[in-house]
Amino acid sequence: MNTVVAQSLLQIRNLKKYFSIRGGVFSREKARVHAVDDVSFEIMKGETLGLVGESGCGKSTTGRAILRLIEPTSGEVWFQGENVTKLDKRSMRHLRKEIQMIFQDPYSSLDPRMTVSSIIGEALLVHGLAPGRKAREARVVELLETVGLSSEHMGRYPHEFSGGQRQRIGIARALAVNPKLIVCDEAVSALDVSVQAQVVNLLEDLQEKFGLTYLFIAHDLSVVEHISTRVAVMYLGKIVELAPAKELYINPRHPYSEALLSAVPVPDPTAKRERIILEGDVPSPVNPPSGCRFHTRCALRVPSCSQNEQVLTEVSPGHWVACQVRTGAVAN
Repeated sequence: MNTVVAQSLLQIRNLKKYFSIRGGVFSREKARVHAVDDVSFEIMKGETLGLVGESGCGKSTTGRAILRLIEPTSGEVWFQGENVTKLDKRSMRHLRKEIQMIFQDPYSSLDPRMTVSSIIGEALLVHGLAPGRKAREARVVELLETVGLSSEHMGRYPHEFSGGQRQRIGIARALAVNPKLIVCDEAVSALDVSVQAQVVNLLEDLQEKFGLTYLFIAHDLSVVEHISTRVAVMYLGKIVELAPAKELYINPRHPYSEALLSAVPVPDPTAKRERIILEGDVPSPVNPPSGCRFHTRCALRVPSCSQNEQVLTEVSPGHWVACQVRTGAVAN
């Protein structure tokens, strides 16, 4: 029997993104928001990596830094063996054929002055993928049908569609350039629950049909469980746990992951789940806690948690946790 070795499509190495807070007469830097602080992970070809955490933890900033929609402060982003952070504008334009993004808000991510045909066809025109108007229109029709819409929608404007239909248009736009990786930035969070399920099923069908790889950013853990191969849990700019999806949901090891999962509604009304209530508020990313970022809210903390930087440690095959208490690395 031949063993299939998964190929790494994207590698993130020590990625950081700090935002300056300026003020005063000379607009000097007063402080920095540590939005993404030394994040490392990789995504295998054909898989879906879910990136979850509370609002403001740095998930969307990570996704945008990968595409260099915002410039990273430091660190490296490697895509198919090429360092994305070192590319010039011309090379980045070519790379964006390979990496696309589906944005969170289907209402603001589509230009209200453009027809559906123009929105989807613009990428084809920019990258020269469908020479000639007829070829471009034929490709747009094909893409619309792929996402569950029809040729009748080509001449309409975004305001004539529902939220779910708009997001399908956004998906068609992302597919237009035949990407290998799609960053889904809260792609279903603005939609009704029933529509969320339809869009998630569509994304799974497209992944199987076109061999796509997803970075699926979300705060709804029930959605992430359904679509993800592996899940990375993020807290205050850092990844605190990374594991296969089923493993994480059955056996979360980081205290923050446990608290997040305890808040997920259980479909069976007779089933009981112990709710973990975290103490205090999320610290400010302007002045994050020393040592473990989570220690100010953690029931398991020991004195050394506030002193030692937590490092992701493999506790079982493919299951990584940044918690010295759970990995048995507590300093005396």
